[in-house]
Amino acid sequence: MDIRRDDLDAAVSAGILDAAARDRLLAFVRARAEGAAGPDNESFRLLTGFNDIFVTLACLLVLGAIPSLVPGLAAAGLVAAASWGLAEYFTARRRMALPSILLLLAFVGGVFAFTFLAISGGSHWALALKLARIQGQTAAFFAPFIVAGLAGAGAAALHWRRFRVPITLAAGAAALAAGAIGLAGALFGAERSVLFAALLSGFTVFAIAMRYDISDRERLTRNTDIAFWLHLLAAPLIVHPVFALSGLLDGSPGPGAAALVLMVYLVLTLIALAIDRRALLVSALAYVIFALQGLFEAGQVAAGFGLTALVLGSFLVMLSAAWGSLRRRLLLHLPPAWTGRLPLPA
Repeated sequence: MDIRRDDLDAAVSAGILDAAARDRLLAFVRARAEGAAGPDNESFRLLTGFNDIFVTLACLLVLGAIPSLVPGLAAAGLVAAASWGLAEYFTARRRMALPSILLLLAFVGGVFAFTFLAISGGSHWALALKLARIQGQTAAFFAPFIVAGLAGAGAAALHWRRFRVPITLAAGAAALAAGAIGLAGALFGAERSVLFAALLSGFTVFAIAMRYDISDRERLTRNTDIAFWLHLLAAPLIVHPVFALSGLLDGSPGPGAAALVLMVYLVLTLIALAIDRRALLVSALAYVIFALQGLFEAGQVAAGFGLTALVLGSFLVMLSAAWGSLRRRLLLHLPPAWTGRLPLPA
């Protein structure tokens, strides 16, 4: 039987192992597997076996059936309750990775949706919010997002206390970000204030993710999984407001907007290399494709999408192949105070 990292974490919690012995054992196992896996794979635990996929599909069917059987408000509450109940077995007892992620998201999402629907008018929430916005009642329009965000964050904290699934902190941060965006909208009303709130939330989540990365430079403990999900959340919160504020999303991008997108993507590439996290690059792909395709179409280039995909895909393939060497060279040009806290190079 294989011993997983979560088993070792549980052994430390139970007092069977101390944290130093666990880390030494993980470092030994990682060193043995380094030739096959490599130190720059940014690995995180998603599957413990095909049974994870099987159980996830079963849970999706069960949870997906609830909204079709009961009304919206009750459905949200039942989804949250059912997710917690299923997690008691598949997360707490079986410690299955993929089902645990699904059940955590369903629980936090269910609590968020229940609170949102309860405040905004149940099954008629879309009409109620539309009327509030038409009548200029920005506080009434954004209030459900504020309260639901706080409720979702509280649900994530409760789930973390019981199950300790690494993605939980990112789910709670997403709920708080939704609440912060709602608060900015309620106070200021303008779309730019909402985008700035999202941008500030993204930087905050990124800073928290970096704290977890710094605490586990060798990426051996659960902190690296927590940091991965936080980076995955921070990236779109940062990228979308930047590109929206630049005017990229207003229509077909002109040369100036496209050039800005490419410059931002270059900066993101350097940051991703420095911190050894590829999530920043993935989150911006859609915007880069949109910008490049707009340029090719403006120049009346045939097969614009194909050419865009070829250029961007070739760049990413070469970047992936040379990731380790590029990262080592970049770290040589950064201040020692930074490199001494960033994840260790290969």
